[in-house]
Amino acid sequence: MISSAHQLSKKLIFTTLNSYTFEEIKQGKWTEDEPEWTGAFQFCYDWLNGTNIFTLNTSGSTGSPKLIEVSREQMRISARNTRRFLNLGMGCSLLCSLNTEMIAGKMMLVRALEWQSKLYLSKPSTLISSPVDDVHIDLAAVVPMQLEASLENPESRALLNRIENLLVGGAPISPTLKEKTKDLKNKVYQTFGMTETVSHIAMADLKCDGPLIYKALPGVKLTTSKQGTLVIQAKMAIAPKLETNDLVELVGKNSFIWKGRIDFVINSGGIKLYPEQIESEIEPLWRMRFPGTRFFIWKTPDPTLGEAVLLVVEKLGTTEPNMAAFLMELKLHLPKYHIPKAILSVDQMQTTESSKINKLETLKPYLT
Repeated sequence: MISSAHQLSKKLIFTTLNSYTFEEIKQGKWTEDEPEWTGAFQFCYDWLNGTNIFTLNTSGSTGSPKLIEVSREQMRISARNTRRFLNLGMGCSLLCSLNTEMIAGKMMLVRALEWQSKLYLSKPSTLISSPVDDVHIDLAAVVPMQLEASLENPESRALLNRIENLLVGGAPISPTLKEKTKDLKNKVYQTFGMTETVSHIAMADLKCDGPLIYKALPGVKLTTSKQGTLVIQAKMAIAPKLETNDLVELVGKNSFIWKGRIDFVINSGGIKLYPEQIESEIEPLWRMRFPGTRFFIWKTPDPTLGEAVLLVVEKLGTTEPNMAAFLMELKLHLPKYHIPKAILSVDQMQTTESSKINKLETLKPYLT
């Protein structure tokens, strides 16, 4: 919590146009008037002036977006747990290139304010950037789309390598992108969380071989329901015991492997199939044949199996020249039940604020 007059008077928030002290922000003395800036500064203003309740937007990945209220204390606990997990000191430097209307971006602001940190604030963009050149960053967060694009851009890639701890969240990372992170010099974590848990409650080392193993933050207790879904007990969550729709396998104390969403599971001939697992198997083969296009796995009624695997593709069809060869490759590399029984071509994939494909919204015009 900021209590030092010295800290309030230091230049701690930097944009491409100006730099500000916390005291200047507390008094409303910023000059930026573009929405990307004003939302961030207004939140910092409210925080520095003692606001206790904040309204947050959920992403809409599990249905219609909605508003929820969280307390200042919940956000402070989340920030403190992240700092303890990453072993960061007070006064470290942070980069925020996220949409600060969403929880991930807001929590970068909270961390900077609570940790008395230097905050380099950039407009959300596909390529990450810093308003100050050649600075060392202790912590930054990106979504997979930003990471993928930034790895291909020399300037953004150089910035990635100046970030000591890089958090990747908002959507699962693909196997191909996971492999690319191993070339970075820093620590890279896939985060697990949601607006209802006030950002992440667990992180997985993206550079480790094998399946991602998420480790809970300090103060977070994890169990599973009878259905095998993750149950979270954490003081920053909106409920004492928050049961999720995420199927997991607990490994060790307060660690887990994420398997997929229970509401997305495909029951094919009595065998439970996880779309997210099949997507990971397909993704490297897909990129070779159809770079720059997107797909996901869903379910379709089947008279014999009950449900079968449906491959949903963007602006591609069975007549696509490479499709026959691609489907043949799947038969060679995938288990029998993982092979799509049908293909649905959609005009456009709908996405959430974090650029994750919103499967339900994408399918609405086709399956109603």
